Amino acid sequence: MSDLSPRRRILVLAICCMSLLIVGLDNTILNVALPTMQRELHTTVSGMQWTIDAYTLVLASLLMLSGSTADRIGRRRVFMAGLIVFTLGSLLCSLAPNLSSLVAFRTVQAVGGSMLNPVAMSIITNTFTDPRERARAIGVWSGVVGISMAAGPIVGGLLVDSVGWRSIFWINLPVGLAALLLTWRYVPESRAPKPRRPDPVGQLLVVALLGSLTYAIIEAPSAGWTSARILFFCALTAAALTGLLLYEPRRREPLIDLRFFRSVPFSGATVIAVSAFAALGGFLFVNTLYLQNVRGLDALHAGLYMVPMAAVTLVVAPLSGRLVASRGPRPSLLIAGVAMAASGLVFAAFRGESSTPLLFTGYVLFGLGFGMVNSPITNTAVSGMPRAQAGVAAAVASTSRQTGQTLGVAVIGAVLAGGLSGAATGGYADAFPDAARPAWWIITGCGLAVLVMGAATSGRRARESARRTAERWEAETEVVGVGAGAGVS
Repeated sequence: MSDLSPRRRILVLAICCMSLLIVGLDNTILNVALPTMQRELHTTVSGMQWTIDAYTLVLASLLMLSGSTADRIGRRRVFMAGLIVFTLGSLLCSLAPNLSSLVAFRTVQAVGGSMLNPVAMSIITNTFTDPRERARAIGVWSGVVGISMAAGPIVGGLLVDSVGWRSIFWINLPVGLAALLLTWRYVPESRAPKPRRPDPVGQLLVVALLGSLTYAIIEAPSAGWTSARILFFCALTAAALTGLLLYEPRRREPLIDLRFFRSVPFSGATVIAVSAFAALGGFLFVNTLYLQNVRGLDALHAGLYMVPMAAVTLVVAPLSGRLVASRGPRPSLLIAGVAMAASGLVFAAFRGESSTPLLFTGYVLFGLGFGMVNSPITNTAVSGMPRAQAGVAAAVASTSRQTGQTLGVAVIGAVLAGGLSGAATGGYADAFPDAARPAWWIITGCGLAVLVMGAATSGRRARESARRTAERWEAETEVVGVGAGAGVS
């Protein structure tokens, strides 16, 4: 696809960004609607966690499968299938009669979503083959995250206050259909020269690992960490992780190619993605509940309060892409780590929610950090890997993001629920700031993790390890191919 005209490449980028827009909007709009949904569906904090984590959990579980499938049967084909399923899932969510149905329909959305972002990133990677052009394209891609964050709270607030929470899913319908038609018309088909075979055992182990871990974290505050049910899911988590580490290296074409993690930048990008998106998931979850349930704001005004954070992300994300293109990922990662840690510290140590100026300071700092972090994660994940496996490499990065967001909502929601469990109904507003304090320290720790890993994995030695990993991977693949052609199993 690198022989496309510049105008056609820009059009392909715009179409791919449309998929990111609806996925990003869906996330930010849903957060604004959580308190209203909680009241109308008569559910608890853990119920609200599941409306988010049911989506991110299924998404994280299927991203690598979708990436490798797209490399094998065609990226455009899988991308179009994802648009259809995601749009249908959005329609079903808007019709959900109760919490259980909503959670189930969110999983349908997630199946479609798993075919969108990693496949779109693979299309972009194979369309923009020049490293500088690719970095700029990824910067534009990351900027769409800022657009969705900026528009989501406002659009969501308007829809929730005027029409109701069900309308937040309607916005996906026209955008999804438009993206589907444009993809069919303008995006060329592409496949990997040597795609991987399916790995059903590895896929089941990934689902078991992420699902059991998330369930244990979310349900532990109510069931108790020592209950038989929680202990069973903790044991299942350990067993699934052990199975992955033992089984995947034995396969010729595993779902998770552990050889990728020989690259220091790739491994660092994975940890940074988990940390940054755990902070994002927890940040949005805590702030939405605080603004509406403690400050008493309606959905629209709560969304407006968060616009400064989103606006900074919108402005900074493309700048981060240009910075990565000219200076590499290190400056963006260092700025991101400092800003995200400082944001968490404003709330954890200085009670930022007690003062509106401090509140907005924390929001702006978080927006700066999150806007800076996305481009270097994506660029690092795909730039050091063989281009033929772009779908898998991009899917690992996307899986890290969704895993981080899943764990962020699960852990921080569990901490918050535990802190509020002893509060009387009338004392909810008084108990909330203290209950949220540990959550803010966790977010601060995530920012520090971004800072430390960004400094440790973006130097010259780290880049050299990425080069050696790519060369070794290609050499091993050629040896396996020659052996297979000679009849060696």
